[in-house]
Amino acid sequence: MRRPMLACTDETKISAFLSTAMTGYLGVADGLEPYVVPLNFVWWNGAVYVHGAEEGRKMEVLKRNARVCFTVSEHFGTMVHPVPAKTDTGYMSVMLFGTAEIVTDLDEATEAMQQLLNKYVPGYFFAPLSKHHVETYRSSMGSRTVVLKITPHTITAKEKPLNEEKVFYAGRKVTDDIVKEK
Repeated sequence: MRRPMLACTDETKISAFLSTAMTGYLGVADGLEPYVVPLNFVWWNGAVYVHGAEEGRKMEVLKRNARVCFTVSEHFGTMVHPVPAKTDTGYMSVMLFGTAEIVTDLDEATEAMQQLLNKYVPGYFFAPLSKHHVETYRSSMGSRTVVLKITPHTITAKEKPLNEEKVFYAGRKVTDDIVKEK
C-alpha cells in the first residue's frame, strides 16, 4: 500500500463494512485481459458469496482461473479546502484476494442465498428460502443459478474518515472557507 497511514487493520471494522456495503466488484483474469463485474454480495462466515448464471463469461473465466480479486468501496463525501490539491474524499475500501468456487453443498448454497435476501430485502419474505427453490430455479433464459464462494487469502483495507466540517454541499464556495481559514 503506497500510503500506509490510510491502512485499516481493524478486522471488526472491515467485517462491519463488508456486511453493509451494497456493491462489490469481482476482478478476474481472462488471459491477458482483465474482466471486472459489479455484483450484489454478502460477507458471511469469513467469505464473500455471490450468485449468478451458471453460464457466461464470468463462469468460463473462473473455470480456467479461480484466482480473483473482490473490491468493495464506499464514498462518504468530498471534503473541500481552499487549496485545490488538498480537496479530498472520505471513503473506505477493501480488497480481497483469493479463490472462487461454486458452492456444491445445497445447505451452504441455500443459507448463502438466504443471507443475500436478508441483506437486500430484509423482512420481505415470510418464510425462509427453500432448498428446493435453490436447487431447481432457472432463469428466463433457462440457466441454472449458482452460488459462488470467494475465500480470501489476503485482505487489505484503506480508509479516510470524513471530516463533517469540510463536506462539500451544493452552494458551498471557496470564499466560505477562506474566511474560516483566517
